[in-house]
Parts: sequence; structure tokens; C-alpha cells
Amino acid sequence: MTVLEVLQATSAYFKQRNIENSRLNAEHLLAHVLRRKRIELYLEFERELTETELGPLRDLVKRRSEGEPLQHLLGTVEFCGLTFLCDKRAMVPRPETEQLVELLISNFKSCQSGSDQISQSRIVDVGTGSGAIALSLAAEFPEANILAVDVSDDALGLARENGIRLNLGARVQFLKSRLLETIEGVFDLIVANLPYISTQDRHTLSREVLHDPEIALFAGARGDELVRELIDQAPSRLRPGGMLALEIGLGQSDALLSVLTEKNYRDICSKNDYNGVTRFLFARYG
Repeated sequence: MTVLEVLQATSAYFKQRNIENSRLNAEHLLAHVLRRKRIELYLEFERELTETELGPLRDLVKRRSEGEPLQHLLGTVEFCGLTFLCDKRAMVPRPETEQLVELLISNFKSCQSGSDQISQSRIVDVGTGSGAIALSLAAEFPEANILAVDVSDDALGLARENGIRLNLGARVQFLKSRLLETIEGVFDLIVANLPYISTQDRHTLSREVLHDPEIALFAGARGDELVRELIDQAPSRLRPGGMLALEIGLGQSDALLSVLTEKNYRDICSKNDYNGVTRFLFARYG
């Protein structure tokens, strides 16, 4: 079979198995097996593939058709212009979280009006997972003091590997902690993408999402339990005027905005994600 024939057959098979973006998935997997860039496949449509090349592809196609995330099969994921290792130890970084980082970068740059104050700030990423938020902020603000915490040893191991891979390991400190329980000092920014899915909504999740660690998905019966707990903890760990930035679940914004008000936060605001869902909350304290 030629490259083009394999792509067409794989794409058709994925469609039958209800894999979204079937052609794109096929291209990514074939490029991965051939160690090519995806765009380079278009220059080799007529090349015939050997059995040595088709064997590994068949295995990946089978696993993808059964719902294993494409990012796990490729072993990497793009996030904020950086390439992160990605496997079952932590949640696959989502585009919504990428948008949260972009909002933070834009906010800090505009607030500082070109000054370098933010570069010397203390930042903590709570529930760091793969390290995507902390390491992306480290790449953008080279002199910031950044701490990344997670309750999962597996996730912290992956985050450290990403730090080394991106030559940012010396710039971010990784620490095991449940929320802010073992954290010392105060911060200019506390950012968190915590588990926010209700355990009662498990049946609504896709096969791909269910490959993420349960500890990274589910917070409790309501879904916002951990976010509420962090809102309660954060004031004692924020410098006067420091910011709390949260990614939250669908339908949680009204209740959590009320909690922020009750806890005497100020400058409270929400932002929608690219799908128009209220996904991010920002508030200052003191």
C-alpha cells in the first residue's frame, strides 16, 4: 500500500469507530511511525510502505480506535508553543488550559505596562499535572520564581521530566502537596486547573478522557469541592493584591463567583473559553 492508500484506509476505519478528526489522526500516527513531519507525508503519497512500517502502525491504529488518546500514542502534546511529554501519569493538557495561560500572560504584561515587575514575582501552579502551566509561564517570564505542586507522585515525575526536556527544570521547583497544605510563603499569583468533574458525570465522558488519571478528573459529588477548598486556602498565601486564577467546570461559575465574594476577594471577573463557556475565574485578595 502507498502512503495515500494507507491514509485513506485508516481514515475510513477511524470514521467507522467514531474517532473525531479521522484524517488528522491517521496523518499524525503515520508521520509518527515514519518519523516524518505530518506535512512531509504529502510529498510521499506514492511511496509504498514496507511491512516493517505497517506493523507498528496497525498496533497504533487499533489502540486509537479503542479510545486511547492520540497524545498518549504519540508520547507528546503541543502546548503554548512547547512540546510536552504526555502519558497516562497526568491529564492530557487541554486547549482551554492553554487559553488560561494566554490570558495570564496577556494580563500580567498589560498590568505591568512594560515593566519587569512580573518577572520577579512568585507564582504557584496548584495541581500541576504534566507541568504545562508552570513551565509555560517559566518560558515566558524567565526571572519569575515558580513553584509547581501536585498530590500525585506520578504527575510530579512527568512534570520534572518535562522541565528537563524543555531546559526549564532549574527554573521551576516541584513539590508534593495537597493544594496549598504544605506550601510556605506568599505568592503574587496562584493558578490552578484542578479536578472539577462530578463523580456522577462519569458516564458523560468520552473514552479518551477516561484514559486520564481519575485523580486528575474527579473532585467529588458536586465537582467543585477542590476549587472551593483552594479559594478558602488562598488568602493566607497571597500577597496583598495577589491574584487567584482558576479553570472551572461547566455550570460552576455562578456558585464559585458567590464563594469568592463571600470570602472577601475583590476585582472578581470571569472569562469564557473559545466555545463560549464560562471557564476561567480571576480574583484578587487584600
